[in-house]
Amino acid sequence: MQITQIEVYKFPVRLKKPFVISLGAFEYAENVIVVIRTSDGLTGFGECSPFMPINGESMETCFVVARYLAKALLGKNPLNIETCSDEMDRTIYGNSSIKSAFDIALYDIAAQHAGLPLYAFLDGQNNKMLLTDYTVSLGDQAQMSADAQEIKDRSFQVIKVKLGDNPEKDIVRIKAIRTQIGNEIPLRLDANQGWSVDSAIRVLKELAPYNIQFCEEPIARWNFMELPRIKKESPIMIMADESCCDHHDAKRLIDLDAVKSFNIKLGKSSGIFKALKIIRLAEQANIQLQIGGFLESRIGFTASAHLALTSKNVQFCDFDTPLMFSEDPVSGGIKYGEDGIITVPEVAGLGASIDREYLEKLSGFTI
Repeated sequence: MQITQIEVYKFPVRLKKPFVISLGAFEYAENVIVVIRTSDGLTGFGECSPFMPINGESMETCFVVARYLAKALLGKNPLNIETCSDEMDRTIYGNSSIKSAFDIALYDIAAQHAGLPLYAFLDGQNNKMLLTDYTVSLGDQAQMSADAQEIKDRSFQVIKVKLGDNPEKDIVRIKAIRTQIGNEIPLRLDANQGWSVDSAIRVLKELAPYNIQFCEEPIARWNFMELPRIKKESPIMIMADESCCDHHDAKRLIDLDAVKSFNIKLGKSSGIFKALKIIRLAEQANIQLQIGGFLESRIGFTASAHLALTSKNVQFCDFDTPLMFSEDPVSGGIKYGEDGIITVPEVAGLGASIDREYLEKLSGFTI
């Protein structure tokens, strides 16, 4: 089997309302779709959601780099994913977001060829509940409290809260949210690198009584050597996000005994191939895992959901952003049920696609 054609499309989708974190505000999911076609008639779909403050990529840079990757992979055997991954890394350093879109499409083809749902192709089992949180954007305490109440009213069982622009305000925000919704629903905090080391320790100690599951990336990613100190002093579990992109980062954090959990995102790891390496390291080190993402549609998060079924160490899911889209052109894919429960498609491959009629409306190219 050979790769005979690769299509790449810009895929911007307006959000229902701005998504705000300490690194900026976003009105659009500015994504990229990759479609790989083969000599055997199989078609694979992949998607990435570049996030400039985190992986240094944009929809435009992904669109440019995708030409280099498509030319490198044309004629290759899509079933030899390791070779294809190595070829992408030889072609250009970094650019993990756009590489992840190609990687997902390759795994879609390989799982279809094997006649298995992607999770089964990855030696996983559909034997546990996948439960997503829903995110409260960063804002003033009144708005964040109202948003948390709306999420509770929609029956989500876990709420994620964006923080990180001001430690003192962050404490007030969480207390206000608890006053609004009570203490029963667990909260997940995400500071997106916004605090200093001392501030992080102070905030986390102050918020310990408020039923917090964990806090993602409290300090700047470059300051990861301070994570062991925060882990030791914090009563709340610390999760590495921006400081844990690929398996090399994971190994470094494990060797430092820096955190108790990792947040795996395909757009950070360059896709499933390297994400699986992080999972294996986490299993050996008894590290808890969350599978998350950026602003992908149900294409990207369907791949993430399949990945979440490959390890018992995956205990948390953060798959909410497709629910924030103003439109959903995806066919198949994961389904969102009551309480934030995610259902994974039981068909061969990824099980998610976008029809040609919609794709032809997008800006794209074919190699």
